Amino acid sequence: MKFYIRLAIFLLINFGALGIGTILMDNGPRTDWYINLNQAPWTPQGIVFGIAWTTIMVCFSIYMAKLTEQKNLKTILALFAIQFVLNVSWNYVFFNQHFIALGMINLILLLVLVTLIAYNYKSQLKVYTLFILPYILWLIVACSLNGYILINN
Repeated sequence: MKFYIRLAIFLLINFGALGIGTILMDNGPRTDWYINLNQAPWTPQGIVFGIAWTTIMVCFSIYMAKLTEQKNLKTILALFAIQFVLNVSWNYVFFNQHFIALGMINLILLLVLVTLIAYNYKSQLKVYTLFILPYILWLIVACSLNGYILINN
């Protein structure tokens, strides 16, 4: 399958994940529960989240389209599926159910998984590894935000 077809598929899946996550959070950032939390002083404005996740999913889709050219496709798709579940489920766990500690565990697992994917395939993907870095950086920010809420509420 050609790179651009795989890219289109990953764009659909990844932006679908964002849509599912939005549904699962049930207006989370606009609820009294979230607004009244003691949030980190470095918490970005809402628009930043949309810009960040759009950028992340475009870059991650490029990365995955290239990564799926590798020989161990079953392993790669299994790792992607786990990443998908962790990414989407955080919205439900944190915003919908208000499980701050479980949300933190979820984010740490997601950060470890995405970092391991980047590390394990960096020699094969070379410069394409740069496309997964925004995801890793944002997960570090997300962990700091979730961790601050966990410690201060």
